[in-house]
Amino acid sequence: MSELLKKRSKSLSYWLRHAPQKAGLELDGSGWAKTEDILRALKQRGLETDLSLLKRVVAENDKKRFEFSEDGTKIRARQGHSLKVEGSWTKADPPVKLYHGTVLKFLTPILREGLTKQKRHHVHLSKDIETAQIVGSRRGTAIILEIDAKQMAMDGCEFFLSANGVWLVDEVAPHYLTQLSSS
Repeated sequence: MSELLKKRSKSLSYWLRHAPQKAGLELDGSGWAKTEDILRALKQRGLETDLSLLKRVVAENDKKRFEFSEDGTKIRARQGHSLKVEGSWTKADPPVKLYHGTVLKFLTPILREGLTKQKRHHVHLSKDIETAQIVGSRRGTAIILEIDAKQMAMDGCEFFLSANGVWLVDEVAPHYLTQLSSS
């Protein structure tokens, strides 16, 4: 993703997931903001953007974090909110194993307490090691944790799948975790 698109993507991520008020935006109960308001907010912050460029930001985001409404008049983040929103996550049966990338700094508390959603709506899990590796390496050397998703589901945990392929769950208790590696 080019630097031009990355700056806009970071602003969208912050506003649509955590702080819409910082851009003068209002989100509805499902996290949607008006596309015209997003364009105005970007312009006010010196990030001149037209609809065509905004569509590229959404389409070329490596994690597919955003989506437009069917009519294109609204945009939202797909997951990762610290705000209260009602997402359109699909309840789904998980694969046998899922993965989570982290760094050494967080490993001891995770192995002791499990994965918790902290200020977000859900814990985010990846369907493959490669994706977990990318996520974990954002903050340093990635450590990959394998999650026994099949056993969690058998024990009554509910899993949701976001439109961009991120698996979501309320928490992962320590006994479902196995440390695989660090890169």
